[in-house]
Amino acid sequence: VQLQASGGGLVQPGGSLRLSCIASGFTFRNYDMGWFRQAPGKEREAISYIRPSGGTNTAMSVKGRFTVSRDNAKNTVYLQMNSLKPEDTNVYFCARLKRGTIHSDGLNPERYEYWGRGTQVTVSS
Repeated sequence: VQLQASGGGLVQPGGSLRLSCIASGFTFRNYDMGWFRQAPGKEREAISYIRPSGGTNTAMSVKGRFTVSRDNAKNTVYLQMNSLKPEDTNVYFCARLKRGTIHSDGLNPERYEYWGRGTQVTVSS
């Protein structure tokens, strides 16, 4: 299993970025996928996850600004981030959820079994 996140960078407050995570080594369309972020010295924070069917669950901290989506034909999950704030500065990770996880547990990092290398997002003027 490999997960490769990309799309991070430096953006001004109020700007947008779209992160991508390309998956390989498993049947992507069968798995829930999640996005997380983590700042140095802080706990990993759940952002959003998406089911194979396209159903999603998003953390209240980013709801209305961040949107997760997926393209099963491209084995890719996306995170569209709008209205970015300096406090969104973090390393962002994608991950694969363990099969059988109930919906209400979809944002629990302990339910994820594979993690990609993160991509740095910096929001600054």
